[in-house]
Amino acid sequence: MSNPGTPPEPIQCQFCEQDPPQDAVKTCVTCEVSYCEECLRATHPNKKPFTGHRLIEPMPDSHLRGLQCLEHEEEKVNMYCVTDDQLICSLCKLVGRHRDHQVAALSDRYEKLKQALDSNLSNLIKRNNELESIMGKLIQTCQHVEVNASRQEGKLLEECDVLIEIIQQRRQIIGSKIKEGKTQRIRKLAQQISNCKQCIERSSALITQADQTLKETDHARFLQTAKCINERVSMASASTQVLIPEINLTDTFDTVALDFTREKKLLENLDYLTAPNAPCIREELCTASYDTISVHWTSDDEFTVVSYELQYAIFTGQSNIASLCNSLESWMIVPNIKQNHYTVHGLQSGTKYIFVVKAINQAGSRSSEPGTLKTNSQPFKLDPKSAHKKLKVSHDNLTVERDETTSKKGHSQERFTSQNSYGVVGNVYIDSGRHYWEALIGGSTWYAVGIAYKSAPKHEWIGKNSASWVLCRCNNSWVVRHNSKELAIEPSPHLRRVGILLDYDVGSVSFYDAVGSQHLHTFHVSFVQPVCPVFNVWNKCLTILSGLPIPDHLEGLELDN
Repeated sequence: MSNPGTPPEPIQCQFCEQDPPQDAVKTCVTCEVSYCEECLRATHPNKKPFTGHRLIEPMPDSHLRGLQCLEHEEEKVNMYCVTDDQLICSLCKLVGRHRDHQVAALSDRYEKLKQALDSNLSNLIKRNNELESIMGKLIQTCQHVEVNASRQEGKLLEECDVLIEIIQQRRQIIGSKIKEGKTQRIRKLAQQISNCKQCIERSSALITQADQTLKETDHARFLQTAKCINERVSMASASTQVLIPEINLTDTFDTVALDFTREKKLLENLDYLTAPNAPCIREELCTASYDTISVHWTSDDEFTVVSYELQYAIFTGQSNIASLCNSLESWMIVPNIKQNHYTVHGLQSGTKYIFVVKAINQAGSRSSEPGTLKTNSQPFKLDPKSAHKKLKVSHDNLTVERDETTSKKGHSQERFTSQNSYGVVGNVYIDSGRHYWEALIGGSTWYAVGIAYKSAPKHEWIGKNSASWVLCRCNNSWVVRHNSKELAIEPSPHLRRVGILLDYDVGSVSFYDAVGSQHLHTFHVSFVQPVCPVFNVWNKCLTILSGLPIPDHLEGLELDN
């Protein structure tokens, strides 16, 4: 213990390697070590966890000890035997943490780094395999290009040789015809020249005889020879056949033309033909009815296309496109189409189809991307003959209205569910396919919409028997009803359009809020008879919309009860 008047002895740095060590400026209570200014800066940077260490003025204390190196026993930590991470862990141990913290941290880092390396290595191997596969395909394609180009070059030589041979043959044939024409004309002209020569000779002899007769001075001898000579001269002058033979002076072989202009243009236009580009189905131009679809497409190579082929099949989801493309047996095929549109008849109503168009010429064919189109639902109207006498059906048979002049002001729930069925049915019976229609609620608060068998009782409230399935509203309560069993539903209080989706083949009828796309209820039924749309109206009116396509959000939707 020092005397009170004696100044305290300076505390030496316990981390310093200098001999003698420098005087300490701070003591770290957390590390239990005193540091000089230089060592303090080196061991306590301004970052975690060192910012949480407690530093005080240097003070001697028997329990403060120097910082021992974990790698070199009985040696103090120096700047050459520790890294930052080792230093941090060493300091942690000096404040009470054990070596297992370092082991656990290193193990955790090892596992994470190993997992990351394994994952990256797997991805790299996968990517490398993909690149090798792509490179293999590219090499194979290059080989195909080489083989096909060589084949086309050989074909070009063959075709050109054929053209040259044809030209040479035609040259010989046309040359022979020219020679024959020349020979025939020369022969005819020579014959005509010979005939003319003979006629001239005969005429000259006759002229000589006539001249001699005219010079005769003896009248008796003149009369004896002149009569005969005169007759011969007269006959020769009158007869053109004798004097002038039949000749043709216009056939000089100048009316024969050798015009190969068209052939020259054809030869100049010689080129190799490639398969046409893939056509594009224009879905926005396509139209549909309940059993037909008119498919329209465009092609960039319209003038090189010889014909189109249309393929189609029922679309059951994206998963069946690949299987359909690999199986021609699943497609219906329409070949040899000459225009860029075609109407397919005899399709199922309310059904989505997949279409592919193939453009074909002598060089090959290319197919369009698949396009999906769907038929509309079976159209129908209201049957006025089936309407209750207190209902009025519009002239277009699309709206049914309660005749308020014959109704009372008040209604009761009992009357609503009574035997009185203010109903009307659609004019169609459905025994297959998918169909969708909507009922527009024209302010009515008492109504029912749904389907019923053809054998359902005609004047019984629909839903009370086993032959009808309906959605009903009675003032502010909504229910679905079948065979007198009701189930409450909660549609929007402003429900103005009810959608009905009937899938006869699957056996279901579903009700929707057509505006809000809300599913209200689905009945699952094993239909045994044809069904027809049915409607009941107790006040105001209902209007039907039929022949509609099934909304896209309802396609392939699996609904629960």
